Amino acid sequence: VQLQASGGGLVQAGGFLRLSCAASGRIFRVNDMGWYRQAPGKQRELVALISSGGITNYAEPLKGRFTISRDNAKNTVYLQMNSLKPEDTAVYYCVAYAPRAYWGQGTQVTVSS
Repeated sequence: VQLQASGGGLVQAGGFLRLSCAASGRIFRVNDMGWYRQAPGKQRELVALISSGGITNYAEPLKGRFTISRDNAKNTVYLQMNSLKPEDTAVYYCVAYAPRAYWGQGTQVTVSS
């Protein structure tokens, strides 16, 4: 199983970005999909997860600004990030549980002040 993430980049504070991550390969079933992030000098942390049935779980501080969604037919997960802040700067990693965890390569998100 391979995960290909896209959509990162440089944006000014208050702006928005939409990340995408598509899973491909020998997939029987994808359960949860989601996003983690890792800022320089910090541990990787949960951003959001979404089940195959659409149940979502967000890191509490990100609720209201970030929205996770998925297209099961395409095995693709999305992360809409609004009102971005400099502290959102990090490498964002997608993950798919199929059933074990498969990780994408990471996409850089940089928010300038």
